[in-house]
Amino acid sequence: MDKISKVMLTSFITNILLAIFKIISGIIGASGALIADGIHSLSDMITDVFAVIGNTISKKPADYEHPFGHGNAEYLTCLVIGLIVAFMGINVIKEGILKTSTIPNMLTSIIVLITIIVKIILSSYLLKKGKEYENDILVSSGKESFSDVISSFIVLISVLLSKIFNYSDKIAMIIVGLLILKIAFEILKENISNLLGKQVLDKDYIDNIKQIIKSHKDIIDIDELIIIKYGSFKKIDCEVVMDKNMILEKVHKRIDHIEKEIKEKDKTVANIIIHVNPN
Repeated sequence: MDKISKVMLTSFITNILLAIFKIISGIIGASGALIADGIHSLSDMITDVFAVIGNTISKKPADYEHPFGHGNAEYLTCLVIGLIVAFMGINVIKEGILKTSTIPNMLTSIIVLITIIVKIILSSYLLKKGKEYENDILVSSGKESFSDVISSFIVLISVLLSKIFNYSDKIAMIIVGLLILKIAFEILKENISNLLGKQVLDKDYIDNIKQIIKSHKDIIDIDELIIIKYGSFKKIDCEVVMDKNMILEKVHKRIDHIEKEIKEKDKTVANIIIHVNPN
């Protein structure tokens, strides 16, 4: 099991325990909002399963039909995650509208506090590891988990207000559902953009690639540098300026050497194409 799958396994176990804990507590404490929050945690668990599957597929090496590897499976997985989250949000809103108003047991407030603390730790962990491993699946899962923190906080407020406002539980359910839909929209928007071929805009990373290229004395200048992200992998298209009087064989060797150096320094670079413009 790779390091990303281990992170997702931790998230999966945490979410399944939280989902069961919230749903049972919501039934006992007569809190529809807490049950909705448990469904939200259940959606986290489902997305974790898809995340592990997507991560496994995205790590498959390049082949004849997929010369840039299978990194885009990462974005497809995130789209599935976004659709699942949207479905959960719509159902929570529907249940909030249709359910009968109830006054939750105040013991549920303690339960909600516990779940808030656990989810803050989990979402921070997922976001940290997602950025560390440059993995969009972990980042999407972390964002979805953080939305669970917000929804749990809304449930807590609804429980505290339930004694003076009978409809607070219903309203909390609808707000939780809207928050879930917001997260779904953000996940879908980001990963549709990635599937269309999103360019890497990290200035430090781009500068490092330029530095490697320009460190070779035969390179006069860089006319263009485009880096496209394919899941965990990258494709680099570059145009460099070289002396028009250089021997073709020497030009070929120099470009070949640059490509190998970049790949050695960054294992996530799956493909490099360097075009030479004569000066």
